Amino acid sequence: MNLISLQLKTTSSFEKNFQSLEKQINKSPNKSIILAPELCLTGYSYDQLDEASLFTNKVLPKLKKLSKNKIITITMTTKVSGKFYNTLYIFHKKNLIHTQSKAILFVLHDERKYFSPGDKKDIKIVEADGMKIAALICFELRFIDLWKQVQGADIIMIPAMWGKLRKNHYEALTKSLAIANQCYVIASNSSNKDMAKSSAIITPFGEVTLNDKKKRIEMPYNQKEIKKMRRYINVGIK
Repeated sequence: MNLISLQLKTTSSFEKNFQSLEKQINKSPNKSIILAPELCLTGYSYDQLDEASLFTNKVLPKLKKLSKNKIITITMTTKVSGKFYNTLYIFHKKNLIHTQSKAILFVLHDERKYFSPGDKKDIKIVEADGMKIAALICFELRFIDLWKQVQGADIIMIPAMWGKLRKNHYEALTKSLAIANQCYVIASNSSNKDMAKSSAIITPFGEVTLNDKKKRIEMPYNQKEIKKMRRYINVGIK
């Protein structure tokens, strides 16, 4: 199994953004866990939220198909009962296996004005191919109570659109999450000009693979590394 973090730019063209994502997914080997940056297909697009939600509906079948031999995680704009949500999807073997909408919206942005918060109860560990996986969406990374909520996961994914002014925060928090929860962390951030990049894969020992120049960062997954760390320093995580 391979862990893959994508580091992509988001343009004003939804179709072009999907083509870029599709290209990286197809380049990734089978049996990969792939994480895309937050809202990488449409951006926040506050003036086009209806169009963004319709585009989500359009690409859902395509993403299911692309997940034939892979696990794909992505956040997209959704509309339910007239409200918009920043929703995370996990696809596996052509099926949608989990959704959760961003529960804690960013305070320094208009996200709270345009999006509705999801339910924290939807932030949970799910299983795929014998692995326990979970996700926190961007700003949620800052809340330690959510770290505890996903404790026990083998892999925690952090899709983000994290600004470059707080680049060191993103790197410090993602590394700390891996060390505290003794698991792999896949961090995927936008590579737009005002974004931090810092997409990375971090081991349970806190070893970081990061490269701001690459569109795709890869690392082999090793379940033994998780077990070794949890035996080496036993803090009660099972």
